[in-house]
Amino acid sequence: MRILVATDAWHPQVNGVVRTLTRLADAAKTFGVEFTFLTPQSFRTFAMPSYRDVRLAMPRPARIARLIADARPDSIHIATEGPIGLMVRRYCRQRKLPFTTSFHTRFPDYVRARVPVPESLIWRALRRFHGPSAAVMAATPALARELGERGFANVVLWPRGVDTKLFHPRAIDLCLPAPVFLSVGRVAVEKNLEAFLDLDLPGTKVIVGDGPARASLEEAYPDAIFLGQKHGDELADIYAAADVFVFPNRSDTFGLVLLEALASGLPVAAFPAKGPRDVIGEAPVGVLDDDLRGGCLAALDISRQACVAFAANHSWESSAQAFVDGIMAAGAMLPRAGGPEQRRFVA
Repeated sequence: MRILVATDAWHPQVNGVVRTLTRLADAAKTFGVEFTFLTPQSFRTFAMPSYRDVRLAMPRPARIARLIADARPDSIHIATEGPIGLMVRRYCRQRKLPFTTSFHTRFPDYVRARVPVPESLIWRALRRFHGPSAAVMAATPALARELGERGFANVVLWPRGVDTKLFHPRAIDLCLPAPVFLSVGRVAVEKNLEAFLDLDLPGTKVIVGDGPARASLEEAYPDAIFLGQKHGDELADIYAAADVFVFPNRSDTFGLVLLEALASGLPVAAFPAKGPRDVIGEAPVGVLDDDLRGGCLAALDISRQACVAFAANHSWESSAQAFVDGIMAAGAMLPRAGGPEQRRFVA
């Protein structure tokens, strides 16, 4: 089975969408599903206004059609609502081909943090984009319910996973004053990092990640340690060396970093927002409190082994299986022009 994923978010970007899609493809190989990606790397790009680290593609219809035909997919999934997602959506609609979509980003919250655009207009545009989808995949039950309440149809659950072979406890010393309070993610206004950096906490605050707000935050908070982007074992070492993972974001739909922290034996302190509530729930692995400082201090007493045991129940293999099951249940397989060996579209 071949699945083509159209995404405007791709390497060298470092974010939850890129990590999710990469891990999804790796895990799906274990049960014979092959993923190919239609990304900005195939097109000319330009820097996104107000966020120059992100480059948006300028796809042409003819090239989109040629790349899809060359991929010979059995199913098409549109992961983002950007230029590539819009063009692939148009391609499928014109040919009456089924496709699925996923809802990764709360754009109304992100846009509102930057420009005064009415939230209702953004939700209307998102409903229009996802409306023809055979299945709209959401990461958590709370997000799925919210999308249903906002008029999205065919919403299905697609949970996320964590790589426990990479993220696990290990003996690492960052040689910083303890306790170490860590936050990992894009350094941008919508991540609400000031809510963490403003806290009066003992020890050291560490930020891992990069983004348009990094320079200003480094200047405003000289006592915090900004390590920039980290990957692989280097990132896993930092997780394992910290004492509490702090997640001040109120708008993320999931937060893969929560599972990465827990798998590393790192308890979580967060606001009781939808993402952390759905990931952690009532499990004794974090403190969700509007008093973020109190949550950070209380999290110091949480068992690290309990965090590891909790994360062990969230595998990328089960996430990939749920993704494929969602496609099959929605009937989003593409029609064929001939027998099993004929893999071209009915166009």
